[in-house]
Amino acid sequence: MSKRDFYETLGVPKNASEDEIKKAYRKLAMKFHPDRNPDSKTAEAKFKEVKEAYEMLSDEEKRAAYDRFGHAGVDPNMNMGGGFRGSGAGAGGFADAFGDIFGDIFGTGRGQQRSSGPQMYRGADLRYNLDITLEEAATGADKTIRVPSWDVCDTCHGSGAKPGTTPETCKTCDGSGQVRMQQGFFSILQTCPTCNGMGKIIKDPCIQCHGVGRVKRNKTLEVKIPAGIDDGMRIRSSGNGEPGANGGPPGDLYVEIRIKPHPVFQREGDDLHCEVPVSFGRAGLGGDIEVPTLDGKVSFNIPEGTQTGKIFRLRGKGIKGVRSGQAGDLFCHVTLETPVKLTDKQKELLKEFDKLVVEGGERHTPQDKSWGQKVKDFFGG
Repeated sequence: MSKRDFYETLGVPKNASEDEIKKAYRKLAMKFHPDRNPDSKTAEAKFKEVKEAYEMLSDEEKRAAYDRFGHAGVDPNMNMGGGFRGSGAGAGGFADAFGDIFGDIFGTGRGQQRSSGPQMYRGADLRYNLDITLEEAATGADKTIRVPSWDVCDTCHGSGAKPGTTPETCKTCDGSGQVRMQQGFFSILQTCPTCNGMGKIIKDPCIQCHGVGRVKRNKTLEVKIPAGIDDGMRIRSSGNGEPGANGGPPGDLYVEIRIKPHPVFQREGDDLHCEVPVSFGRAGLGGDIEVPTLDGKVSFNIPEGTQTGKIFRLRGKGIKGVRSGQAGDLFCHVTLETPVKLTDKQKELLKEFDKLVVEGGERHTPQDKSWGQKVKDFFGG
């Protein structure tokens, strides 16, 4: 039985453009596809017919041979001038015709090339927790760390195969690391289940790495801690993560900073806070007190009658952060220190002093007066 003319099958003229041929094929393929016509032998035959016509006319060389010699020019059983043996999917495959529609989903649209070799995989990123002091965070430091990581096997040089042998090309995927699965209209690339995307099978694995191609080793690295870094920040060390597979790039190492608790200071952003114990007499009389900073000791004056909880701000005595243009401040929280283990003489003097304060009235105890009024208001007095 003679075949219909390919142009007639697709319903296009002989001078039809590539886009016109593709558009006609899409329309007919959708109409006669077996999934849409599960019980129709006629539709199945039509689908095969339009598919064959498209495969021939979408390929420039095959179309030229067909235009010159007709069906004989593309018949695999004949060889006339530009004849072809074997039809193959070529450029006229079903996925190519619909590639620009589904390319964004499956990564096979125009402008994208299918992988012809095994998949390359980027190595995994690693995290390392590094404890540093507040002083190191403020001024910066150079630290040496040892990171457990994977390195290329020295015995097989990363091939995974025993020396003297070589990995075999996977027969399931022909070394591409991927297999194509047909699901209705869709043609989907998946990782090869036989070689797990490696494209090769190792029948005689290396004794040192057991076919992995990598061995675990401790890696010594120098890490530069920038001045002003804060708790929880991360430093990226490019390329010091796990090595990639099949020639893929290595991952990165992320060093996460943890600042140890400080015996004197608490950090809030670029500011520092500290408690400053002040004696009973100094708080009452006022005067100079000495406080610590990260740069050394400094003195400042507290006024007469300073109360516990009073906060004094020393500008620029905090930390200059990584992203800050200037240093933060130091906040000194006064805590009144009650004397302990008093001698008999000290007790007598303190009793006499307390008596004089009481006789002096409310002007000596402003907080006591305020607190007493609040109590009266609470009880409705």
